[in-house]
Amino acid sequence: METIKEMSKNEKIKNLTSDWFILMSKYEYSYHFTWLGCSIIQFPQDVIAMQEIIWQVKPDLIIETGIAHGGSLIFYASMLELLGDDGQVLGIDIDIRKHNRMKIEKHPMFKRITMFEGSSIDLDIVKKVYDFARNKKSILVVLDSMHTHEHVLKELELYSSLVTNNNYLVVYDTVIENMPESFSSNRPWGKGNNPKTAVREFLKTNNRFEIDKEIENKLLITVAPEGYLKCIKD
Repeated sequence: METIKEMSKNEKIKNLTSDWFILMSKYEYSYHFTWLGCSIIQFPQDVIAMQEIIWQVKPDLIIETGIAHGGSLIFYASMLELLGDDGQVLGIDIDIRKHNRMKIEKHPMFKRITMFEGSSIDLDIVKKVYDFARNKKSILVVLDSMHTHEHVLKELELYSSLVTNNNYLVVYDTVIENMPESFSSNRPWGKGNNPKTAVREFLKTNNRFEIDKEIENKLLITVAPEGYLKCIKD
């Protein structure tokens, strides 16, 4: 839409959005929301974007690295429930805390969810994921675990081949590159070492994906600038 293009070029809006994002980060804004009773730890804008993507591509498998409280898994499962087929959600986390696992397993949407505990870049876990994904026709992958350049780049290399043509590989928290140094002062990631730098490195040698700029242009407020990657080749 023409209005989206015009809005995305408005420097005043972009500056206001950036200022708002930085100011809100100190209030842990993403922790304020739940999906069907589970903390989702995402911005509502990105939840809406994922809803649009899922409805458009109709995946029969959604893979996400990083489970946390499980709200994203519940969200994906509920979208697949609405689609009405037998779509499944696979979550991977190096540490699935007992109380989070129990809450997820008790949820009505758990019937569509499988969880693997272990590092997303451990080759034994990767093999289990590929075995689980065998015979799936439409696969969407979301990366939201450790946010260092090295880890995300390895995830991109390991999981990108699972993403089917016209589907998406979504990399969250690329916004770290846009934030002040103080934002990540106590983290192993930061400016120059984060998911966005990994995406840029990945795209230098992989031509199956392109950044879907229309999504971030429409959202403006997103944790994933340059992180919505559309698969354009088999």
